Amino acid sequence: MTTSSAPGKVYLFGEHAVVYGEPAVPCAIERRARVTAERRDDERVRVQANDLTLDGFAVTWGGETGTRPDVDVPRPLVEAATGYIDGAIEQALDAAGEPAAGFDVTVESDIPLGAGLGSSAAVVVAGIDAATRELGVELSSESLADRAYQVEHDVQDGQASRADTFCSAMGGAVRVRGDDCRRIEDVPTLPFVVGYDGNTGDTGELVAGVRKLKDTYGFAADTIGSIGDLVRTGELALRDGDIEELGRLMDFNHGLLSAVGVSSRSLDTMVWAAREAGALGAKLTGAGGGGCIVALDRTEQTHTALEYTPGCEDAFRAELDGEGVRPE
Repeated sequence: MTTSSAPGKVYLFGEHAVVYGEPAVPCAIERRARVTAERRDDERVRVQANDLTLDGFAVTWGGETGTRPDVDVPRPLVEAATGYIDGAIEQALDAAGEPAAGFDVTVESDIPLGAGLGSSAAVVVAGIDAATRELGVELSSESLADRAYQVEHDVQDGQASRADTFCSAMGGAVRVRGDDCRRIEDVPTLPFVVGYDGNTGDTGELVAGVRKLKDTYGFAADTIGSIGDLVRTGELALRDGDIEELGRLMDFNHGLLSAVGVSSRSLDTMVWAAREAGALGAKLTGAGGGGCIVALDRTEQTHTALEYTPGCEDAFRAELDGEGVRPE
């Protein structure tokens, strides 16, 4: 039995634009998904999922039937079990040179599911690491990131970027542009505060909506380009340790994301509550449509304000996690 964990993330800048080859800067945070893999005597895969902000569930599939389970749970739960986990197991078998193997897989996470904090990437990265280690193989963080990206790319119908999986595998702050992925060294202390509205956005639908706007309107395409320009400016501020400038750019980034239709009333409400409490900057993080916002505030005022903001179900400080995937 082998357990691995991997961190979630927030986007400092660049979500959505990264899909079109613009740079993005995600940052790993100290909230983790833990995956335990134990090899079975047969070729079945059994998944027990807990603590995903949804009702726990267990499903088993594989072996001779090769069929998916018929269970009375919402479709996203089944996809979480048979999509991301199945892909992680397939990648582990390929890496280990095993023709077939079954596993009992347990998933536990303190990252809200579908909230823009990279829960699926963390589960896939940790899942591949746990399963390969269970098979006696240890992969590099870079190899784990690449294999996890392949899983997300397949499950998300080719609309995933490398940002989430690379950040989860490597930890810290990273810079991603297409296939060019690297860690950013000497990052200053980033006083993140996260607000969560309890909702989930449909990543595929939101990405498709942005693509439709970009293909229809030239100014929407210009907005995507402007996000890329903003990220480049933000990289300079990050290098200089200019937290105030980072906050101003986060505010600007939220406005651009709103312009391409991926914010929501609850996200805007939390963003404005953070700003009015004195945050240096605040924006949605992830695909949008619901989920989380991230703010920068050295004080406790934003955290307190979000706790009393209607529609905010949870608020917490989120330290930068300098460590990526690891065995537990």
